[in-house]
Amino acid sequence: MTHAGNREPLRPHAADREFNAHALRILDGLRGFGADYTEITRRFAAHLGLHSTDAAALVEILYAEDQGEPLSPTQLSERLALTTGATTNLLNRLERQGHIERSREHVDRRKVTIRTSDQIEEPAREFFGAFSSQMEELVSAYEPEELERFEGFLLGLRRILRGL
Repeated sequence: MTHAGNREPLRPHAADREFNAHALRILDGLRGFGADYTEITRRFAAHLGLHSTDAAALVEILYAEDQGEPLSPTQLSERLALTTGATTNLLNRLERQGHIERSREHVDRRKVTIRTSDQIEEPAREFFGAFSSQMEELVSAYEPEELERFEGFLLGLRRILRGL
């Protein structure tokens, strides 16, 4: 594949069929995963009776809490690629519905921390419970070194995408 009017391939190593086949299968798998991730977020939204963007925000907030690093509104806005105004409206909706709480836990009292409410934890755990246990089973099938290499690959791929 070349860019219009340019004979240079869009992908490096395009002439290397083995490399190309691996790269294309990996990208195809990642595209498929992205579509599946979007679909599971849509189903989570339907499960909770929310807009998909609101559910995606809850997923990000829950994930950050699970990692022990709750989000600020700015961090959430970056993760969802929303403006600060749109994020404020989203957080207002989630707070009115009782799904999240905003608090000032930081030494700098101007900084707001977003946490899920007790009301959302059970439905979220119920919905994602099967995924979590199956993910744990899948990961346990690989050696730690393999997982580290895969994590490194994903980090490298993310760096590439962010650099574009």
